[in-house]
Amino acid sequence: MTHKLSSEVAFLDCIDRHFPNSHAHLIIGRGDDCAVLACPERICLSSDLFLEDIHFREQYFSPEDIGYKALAVSLSDIAASGATPLGFSLDLMIPEGRNPAYWDDFFGGMASLAQKYNVPLAGGDLSKSPILGTSVTIWGAPTRTAGGTPVFLSRTGCSEGDIIFLVGTLGLARTGLYALESIGRNAVDEYPAATSAHLRPVPQLEAGQLLSAYSGITLMDLSDGLARDLPRLLGEKTTASADKPSAKGASINITTDMLHAEQLSYALEKNLDPVLEAFKGGEDYALLGTCPASIFAELSVKLPQIQKLGIVTNNGKIIMNGQPVTEHGFDHFA
Repeated sequence: MTHKLSSEVAFLDCIDRHFPNSHAHLIIGRGDDCAVLACPERICLSSDLFLEDIHFREQYFSPEDIGYKALAVSLSDIAASGATPLGFSLDLMIPEGRNPAYWDDFFGGMASLAQKYNVPLAGGDLSKSPILGTSVTIWGAPTRTAGGTPVFLSRTGCSEGDIIFLVGTLGLARTGLYALESIGRNAVDEYPAATSAHLRPVPQLEAGQLLSAYSGITLMDLSDGLARDLPRLLGEKTTASADKPSAKGASINITTDMLHAEQLSYALEKNLDPVLEAFKGGEDYALLGTCPASIFAELSVKLPQIQKLGIVTNNGKIIMNGQPVTEHGFDHFA
């Protein structure tokens, strides 16, 4: 086996081994200047970067993990729209020093997720680079229509009294990240659930599609942590201190019985507040949303994993467990 793939053609052959080039949504697939897609009248579209030492570290991400998560984070955006993924394109930054087996593992991890959700790779671009990185662009179709109009869920439009809910885990990936950063890949054995939440997040596609059947839902991908994303869901003008409060705020409750045992044990070991760490979160790739109080009981039956976090208020403040919140959360440029 050679130390590296011998040519661009060899690299494309590697991709072809893992990703079929025919699909109901591909009229012309990879290999031409442009793919030609069979899409509905309206689609949702999203893109995500996934960069070495910004979003992942090769010290504890396997090649399969990197390929998997690069696609998973984009599928999570489709889930937040209540949509069905139709296809994706992949731009890949390729550093020296990775042998053919590495790329087979990388594409194998990505392809396993693509096959699970029947989403084809339509095309993309390759370039040599000093670091490993991906850019995935993904598109999806509406799951339902209303009066003939395609319906996509949005993060805007919540009302006072709406229930704030979560589908997925809260803060578990943060514990996984901490453990991986402190003890490396061995953390997978000590904290299997937490490290899996960070390395291999599960896109909540089925839940998003179910939620799209209801009116009055707002929904977003919880990727930057509840401290950062809850204000976005409320309209962004909401502040922690709220000297000039906006119209919408939130009263939420997070208790330790809502958290995984690994979060509690890690927090105890490191003398951290598990509730505050869960609120800060990050990389959860859960669904955060609101719904009218009148339909939450029905949603709880249809989605047993849904959790009530609190309610939307009209005072512009975020109150957690009875106390004003001062944590602003993650910001890429802070």
